[in-house]
Formats: sequence, C-alpha cells, structure tokens
Amino acid sequence: MAILLLLRHGRTTANADGGLAGRQPVELDETGRAQATAVGERLTGLPLAAVVTSPLIRCRQTLRLALPDVEPVVEEGLIECGYGRWEGQPLKKLAKEPLWPVVQQHPSAAVFPEGESMAAMSARAVAAVRSWDARVTAEHGPEAVWLACSHGDVIKSIVADALGVHLDLFQRIVADPASVTAIRYTPLRPFLIRLNDTGGDLGGLVPPPPKRRRRAVRATDSDAAVGGGAGAAP
Repeated sequence: MAILLLLRHGRTTANADGGLAGRQPVELDETGRAQATAVGERLTGLPLAAVVTSPLIRCRQTLRLALPDVEPVVEEGLIECGYGRWEGQPLKKLAKEPLWPVVQQHPSAAVFPEGESMAAMSARAVAAVRSWDARVTAEHGPEAVWLACSHGDVIKSIVADALGVHLDLFQRIVADPASVTAIRYTPLRPFLIRLNDTGGDLGGLVPPPPKRRRRAVRATDSDAAVGGGAGAAP
C-alpha cells in the first residue's frame, strides 16, 4: 500500500524534433534539463523509500538533475517500448505506415517490426512496478513513498492497468515530459491519485505518521471513498 510516483523523463532532443527515440541513447535538451531541475524542487522533502529507473540515459539524466544525492536502481522492466525499425523515424513519416492506425486504435494488437509488442511492454512494466511496490511496502511499511522514472507509453500502460481499462484505451491517457503520476496499490484495487501532474506541491502525497502501532491491512483499505472523500490533509 505504498504510494508509487511515476516520473516521466524530461524533454529530449528527439521529442523536440518530432522523432521517435525508442531505445536510442538520446539525451535531454535544454528544456528537458530545466524540467528535471524543476521537478527535483517539487520532490524536495519527500521521504522516498526507493528510486528506480529505466536504464536509458534520458531517465538517468533526469534523476541526476532532480535527485542528485540519490543513486537510483536500474529496473529493466521500465525500459522504453522496443519500437524496432520505427526507432529514430520522424512521427510524421510513421503516421503514414499501415501499423499507425493499429497503434492508435487497437494498440493491444500492435507489434513493431523487429521490435516489441505493446502488450508485452505493458505486461513487463506492470509486473515490474507491482513487484517493486510489494517490496517497498514490505520493507518500509504502507506509509512509504517511492519513485520510478520511465517513458510515456510505459507510464500510460501502467496507468491503464491501475484504472482497470483495456490497453486499447491507453492512448486516451497523457504523460507529459517531467510529469508526475501517483498510484496507490491496495489488496483489492489500485487508486490513481494524480495524473500527468506538471506543477504544484507534492507534499500532500506523504501519508501522515501513524498515531499508534502499525495495524494489519484491512479489507476496507481497498474501499473507495463514497462521495469523493475529504482529500489530502491540509
């Protein structure tokens, strides 16, 4: 029941040029570096129990700027989708490919030439964050907060799973560069706490300290607040 913060890397040279970077070693541009520094200021003071990252350099650069005193753990399950021959191509050119409408409308059936399927990307990313969340909760308790830095499509697929929607709907979700998305997993269901948050205070995501000895997880911990609830404590 820890809280997972999903951080997308800052803007890259490929993003700025309208290209599909994939797993190529593209780096943050000037805007992306500024975004990473800014999100670091927002993360200041959060007691992060763990920080994990995609192995790609744009994610590691983002964390180096955002959390310079933290040594993140590389998690291969968070790597960008393997776009195969699509990697490095302009998006305008790719939009003319026969596979493009499938990616847009039926991504669960999309398999990139000499690359990965979107379904496989989703499965390994969801498995990675759920495994890490269980580990963090077991080691640090249900009040823990931890962070994973990854990529747009990867984050969108994790959010789709948390919402319980089919992967074919994940293109309705947005994950901007340097945005923060927060998910809390419970034994019954995940809760999407924030989505594509690019500004504002993140301190409200830190649970208050327990007033008494930590209790066992109860069935009601998975219940939604009927009527919407009171929100985070001021």
